[in-house]
Amino acid sequence: MLRLYDHLSSGNGYKVRLLLRQLGIPFERIELDIDRGETRTPEFLAKNPNGRIPTLETEHGFLPESNAILFYLAEGTPFLPSDRWERAQVLQWMCFEQYSHEPNVATVRYWLTHHRPYLPQVLEQKRQLGEAALGVMERHLATRTFFVGEHYTIADIALYAYTHVAEEGGFRLEPYPAVRRWLERVHAQPRHVPITQG
Repeated sequence: MLRLYDHLSSGNGYKVRLLLRQLGIPFERIELDIDRGETRTPEFLAKNPNGRIPTLETEHGFLPESNAILFYLAEGTPFLPSDRWERAQVLQWMCFEQYSHEPNVATVRYWLTHHRPYLPQVLEQKRQLGEAALGVMERHLATRTFFVGEHYTIADIALYAYTHVAEEGGFRLEPYPAVRRWLERVHAQPRHVPITQG
């Protein structure tokens, strides 16, 4: 059975949990307390030298990085298109999520919900960059149902994870009606589970 090393409030961990649930794949979830350094122990670093969650334990070994795990699990399923162009677009949006969205939207949420120290000017800069990322999503979704090919893919899962809890980081979603409609569509997908469900 697959083992997922995870932290319940993590959007990156949630991406993997959501896909596993939607695929109906059984797994064992192992909770690690990131605030107490449980991902920095020698035991865990032997599984993932980068010391981060999520990490998926498979029959082949340990696979870190949430979007890599999504690709691994989605291969051969409707969540990852077989069309070459659409696959590239899925990867495009997953890269956008990791480079433009997650470092800003997720980081601010983490600082605030985990009571981490931050500099006010850095927080403001992160908020501005997060708003810019939400604006990119809004413009793209204004004429689309989902991010790629008009069907639900792991690109949607990757971007949903931190967008649907963005307000926990002080991001208002009212100015983004297309994003809000898309969030509702993702929430309505079969076997959807909330981020609070392990």
